[in-house]
Amino acid sequence: MAELLKNIYTAESLQEAAEIIQAVYPAFPVEEFLAKTMDETWEELGIKGRVRKITLSLGECLPADYREALAILDEIAPKLSGGLFGLFVPDFVEVYGQGEADWDLSIQAMEKYTQYWSSEMAVRPFIINHEERMMAQMNAWARHENEHVRRLASEGCRPLLPWSQPLTKYKQDPTPVLELLEQLKVDPSAYVRKSVANNLNDISKNQPELIVQLAKDWYGENEQTNWIVKHGCRTLLKKGNWEVLEIFGYGDSTAVEVKDFALETEKVAIGEAVTFAFTLIAQKDTKVRLEYGIDYMKANGKPSRKIFQLSAIAMQEGEKKLYQRSIPLKMSVSESIIRGPIQ
Repeated sequence: MAELLKNIYTAESLQEAAEIIQAVYPAFPVEEFLAKTMDETWEELGIKGRVRKITLSLGECLPADYREALAILDEIAPKLSGGLFGLFVPDFVEVYGQGEADWDLSIQAMEKYTQYWSSEMAVRPFIINHEERMMAQMNAWARHENEHVRRLASEGCRPLLPWSQPLTKYKQDPTPVLELLEQLKVDPSAYVRKSVANNLNDISKNQPELIVQLAKDWYGENEQTNWIVKHGCRTLLKKGNWEVLEIFGYGDSTAVEVKDFALETEKVAIGEAVTFAFTLIAQKDTKVRLEYGIDYMKANGKPSRKIFQLSAIAMQEGEKKLYQRSIPLKMSVSESIIRGPIQ
C-alpha cells in the first residue's frame, strides 16, 4: 500500500506545489527544490521517505527563520492538494519546530494543519520529548470544536500508530491515554470515535487486561460506545479472549455444533485455492461468532497465523447453516468468498 501511495509525489505534482510556494514566496528556487528532492535516491523511497525528503528540501529552500517559513506554509496550505499529499507540511513542524522557543508556534501549526492533513505523526516526538506538557495539550485538543483536532488528540497518542515510531512508555502504562479517551468516548463524530476504538485496539496488544476491564465498564452505556468497545476489542476477539467474548454474548461454546467439516483437497499449490465447508447446528438459542485461521509461511520460514471472521449471527435452537469458503493461496494474501451461508 505504501509503495502505491508514494506515487502521489511525481515530478508534475511537486512542480505544481513548488509553483504555489513561489507565488507566495517569489524567492523560492523551484528548480533547485525539485533537484534536491528528486535526486538519485528518490525512486527507492517509500511514502514516508518521500515526505521527509520533501521536508528537508523545503528546509533548504525556505527562509531559515522558522517563523518566516511557517508563515509561507500557512498561506499555501489551503491551496495544496488534499488527501495525503500535504503531509510534508506537518512533517516540517516535526523536523524544524521542536525547539523551546518555537513550542507555541508549533502547537498552533499542528492544530491548523491537521485540519487539512493529519498531524498525528508530527505530534509524536513532542509527546516523547515533553510527555506531560504535550499530553496536557492533547487533552485540550480533545475538547476542540473541530473534529479533525479532536481526532488528533486520540490518533496522535496511539501507542502503535501505523507508519510511526511506537510510544513505548504508553505500551507499558497507557493510563494517560485512557484518561484522554474517556473524554472522547461519546464524541459526536464517528471519525473521532473510530480513532478511539483504534487506540484501544493498540493498547489491547500489550495490556489486554486493561481493555477487558474498560470494555466491561463502557459496554452498555449507549450504541456509540458499544461500537467503540467492539471495534476496540477486535484483536482480543480474534485471539478468543473469553472475557471479551462473554461481553458480546459469545461465551457459550457448547451452544453450537460443527458437523461435516470437509476440505476439497488436502494439498494445494501457490496460485490455487483451498475450499472448505461445514454445517453449523444450534443446540439452543444463541449468538455465534465464527472465525477461521490460516497459517501462512513468512520469509524466514516460520508460520504466521491470520484470523478471518466468517460470520457473526444469532441462531435459534435447531437451526442449521451451511458454510463454504474458498481461499486463494497467493504470495499476497487475500480472502475470496465463494458464497455465504446457504439457508
